[in-house]
Amino acid sequence: MRKALFVAKDDSSQLNGAAVAAGVGCYVIWGFVPLVFQAIGRQGVGPWEILAHRTIWATPTALVFVLLAGQWRRAIGVFRDTKVLRLLCLSAALIACNWCVYIWAVNSGRLLETSLGYYITPLINMATGALFFRERITGLGKIAIGLAAVGVIIQAAALGHLPLVSLALGISFGAYGLVRKQVAADAQTGLFIECLILAVPGLAYMFWLQSQGASHLMASPVTAAWLIASGPITAIPLLLFAWAARRIPLSLMGFLQFIAPTIAFVIGLSQGEAFTPMRALSFAFIWAGAAAFVYGAWARSRALPKPA
Repeated sequence: MRKALFVAKDDSSQLNGAAVAAGVGCYVIWGFVPLVFQAIGRQGVGPWEILAHRTIWATPTALVFVLLAGQWRRAIGVFRDTKVLRLLCLSAALIACNWCVYIWAVNSGRLLETSLGYYITPLINMATGALFFRERITGLGKIAIGLAAVGVIIQAAALGHLPLVSLALGISFGAYGLVRKQVAADAQTGLFIECLILAVPGLAYMFWLQSQGASHLMASPVTAAWLIASGPITAIPLLLFAWAARRIPLSLMGFLQFIAPTIAFVIGLSQGEAFTPMRALSFAFIWAGAAAFVYGAWARSRALPKPA
């Protein structure tokens, strides 16, 4: 049944141009998002405050998507299903950890480490799929994971310690995907509930900052505009991703997902982050693993029978 679903959605012979554009668009936005958080950071806003505003302002944006999709009844129904609600609380906590590490890293001159983290994320997803869902890893998949592991080891040697930022981003996003895979809620509804859950502590933290005179929301119109914009910038690419993933081949999505870390990698280099020969070697292994992953996804899609 699952295979039939993928076949129906993934007919590579009739590519949906709008869906491809949406897929490219979401990853391009994610690739340039570090510049947004760096701009906010230059206003003196710390990672926790950025995270709070990101969740607060993403909530109304996500609500608009739910209303446009006519899924408000499903969203209300989630609050009656304690199992789904518990899982969404867990997924919200995981994505909050991912966001906070990411925001801190891009404002600490660690864009190359964030790039590495998102290069290895698909390979972590492959490994967790095999571990928790007994999904079969092909020989090419094992090679891809092995190459990525060697890349991480070399990166650790280059840095003098484990690439904790990269591993935290990859593992937290992989765990988020693992939890969301078990949630009986569509993408828009799940995103809205997650944002709503995170907006509660976000609002509490924002009011506390305001009471301490440490809030930046009213510091200047420019700062306020950046903080409010962080919400739509969070929600819009997630919507584009969900819409595109259902309409274009999985192999193509597997290729497109490397756009974002590549853009972040280029930005990191342009901003003068250290790129030693050892780090270059580590990325060479990571890129080889990514190439093996993309080729494997393409080969699997070619092996699927075409729909009548």
